Amino acid sequence: MTAEVLIFGAGAVGAFYGSLIAKTGTPISVICRSNYSAVKSAGFTITSPQYGTFNWSPTRVFSSADAARAANVHWSYIVVTTKALPDVSDDSALLEGLVGEGTAVVLIQNGIGVEEPYYTRFPAAYVLSAVTIVSASQPAHGKISHNRWTRINIGPYLPSSSSPSSSSSSSSSLTQREKDAISKTDEFTDLLISGGVKDAQAYTHQKLQQVRWHKLAINASMNPSSVLSNGSTNASMSLDPELSIHLKGVMEEILHTAPKILGAPFPPEFATSERILRSTQKNDSGSRPSMWGDWEGGRPMELEVILGNPIRIAREKGYEMPRMQTLYALLKMAQRNRDTARSGGSSKL
Repeated sequence: MTAEVLIFGAGAVGAFYGSLIAKTGTPISVICRSNYSAVKSAGFTITSPQYGTFNWSPTRVFSSADAARAANVHWSYIVVTTKALPDVSDDSALLEGLVGEGTAVVLIQNGIGVEEPYYTRFPAAYVLSAVTIVSASQPAHGKISHNRWTRINIGPYLPSSSSPSSSSSSSSSLTQREKDAISKTDEFTDLLISGGVKDAQAYTHQKLQQVRWHKLAINASMNPSSVLSNGSTNASMSLDPELSIHLKGVMEEILHTAPKILGAPFPPEFATSERILRSTQKNDSGSRPSMWGDWEGGRPMELEVILGNPIRIAREKGYEMPRMQTLYALLKMAQRNRDTARSGGSSKL
C-alpha cells in the first residue's frame, strides 16, 4: 500500500521537505494556515541552489485539521512542523481523528519535551522525533526559498525502552512495538533520501535526544540573546567580546548538564561551544534567530520548549542551570508585559 503523508503546518520547512518526498511519487497532502489560498490555487514554488527552481502541487490542500479529517484518509505519516507552544495550546489535540493505528507522527520541531504530548495522547501510533538544520523561508505565500543548509536526523521516541541506545531492530531487549517504531524511522528516512535529502540520517532514541540537547545549546543561547539585545544577528553576537562570552557560557551550561540528564556523554563528533561560535563568526550571513521575529511580530515565543522544559527536566534530576533560568525569567516577564500592554491591562501580579 502506498504511503500517504500529511504535512501539518505547511510553512517553509514542511513545504520544503514535502516537495522533496513528493519526488518519490509518494502522495503528499498539506494543512495550510495563512498561505492556504495561494497554495490551493497555485501550489508551491521552491527555489534552491541545490535542487533548482520547481513547482509542486500537493495531492490535497486542506485549510484546517477538520477539513483533513473529512477526507477520511489513513495517514502513514503526519509530519508536524508547527512551532511548539505548549503554553498556548496542545497541538496534539488537533491531530485527534487524523492519527490512526500505526500512524507515525514525525515531529520536526525545536526544543526539548515536544514528543510527550503526542506519545501520551496516541498510544496506538508511533512518535518519531526529528531535528533539522535547514535554511528555508517563505518570503511570500507559497514561495519557498532554500539556501545552503539541509540536514535532518530522525529517531524513534522510546522513553520507556529498556535499551534506548540499541541500534538494531533485532535487539532482543526491544519489544515488537519498539522494533516497529525503529522500522518506521528507517522508512521515513529512506523517503527523504530517495527524494534527494542526502544528509538525512536515522538515529537511535538516545542519540536523537542527544542531538536535540546539542541543538538546544545553539537555540537557547542565540534566540533569547537576540531578543534581549534588541535584534542582534547571530554573527554580531558571536563577534562581540562580551556577548560571545555570554553565549559560550550558556552553551557550556547545556553541554555539561545534558550528558548527566541523558546518562551518556555526547559523541566526540558533536561540535564544542568554541567550534559553534567560530562557525557562526565565519559562515553566518547576518540572519537573526526566529525568536526575534516572533518577538518583533508580537507573537508567542517558544520559551517553554527552548528554556522552560530543559530547566524543569534538569531540576527534576537535581541539576540547576542558572544562566538558562535567568534568560527564561527575563523573557517570560518581558512577554507577559508586552502582551498585557497590548491588551490594555495591568502587569501587576
